[in-house]
Amino acid sequence: MAATPRGATPVPPDVGPRLTVLSGPSGVGKSTVVAHMRKEHPEVWLSVSATTRRPRPGEQHGVHYFFVTDEEMDKLIANGELLEWAEFAGNRYGTPRAAVQERLEKGEAVLLEIDLQGARLVRESMPEAQLVFLAPPSWEELVRRLTGRGTEPPEVIKRRLEAAKIELAAEPEFDTTLVNTSVEDVARELLALMNVV
Repeated sequence: MAATPRGATPVPPDVGPRLTVLSGPSGVGKSTVVAHMRKEHPEVWLSVSATTRRPRPGEQHGVHYFFVTDEEMDKLIANGELLEWAEFAGNRYGTPRAAVQERLEKGEAVLLEIDLQGARLVRESMPEAQLVFLAPPSWEELVRRLTGRGTEPPEVIKRRLEAAKIELAAEPEFDTTLVNTSVEDVARELLALMNVV
């Protein structure tokens, strides 16, 4: 089944790469889609976020996230070094501003994979950014994905599900919605929206 774009606006061929923000509820498959897309198109630059969260098994500093202390995060925020930052499930996440601006100035396609709060902050600071919402095929499927991870305690899963209800309600704020029925199809649709194909 193909990905289902809703409200997609085609990018004119003369428009170069711009900042694209991919957001959606926890467990919807954002990381999986991005990993597949970058395997096929490594030229798409994915911004690496800073986070105060502890690394999950297999995650590497500087590859998946910049793992920082609360004090280091405080400094980044105070110095205006983050394009956006948000708190989620008791941890803070933020996008280093300088690296994103540098890539955009070089004309490279830049992708941010962030939560709803972060997407809203990017919309405020960079209104020209393209916001893409990744939706689950159904609520039941989202619950299954979140509970099936097996990496988090029940109270964290409960918080994520509560947050997911709020995040799903924010879909109309985005420029385009892609329904994650197939990782390959969603990755292809996202590349087309980013004018990379």
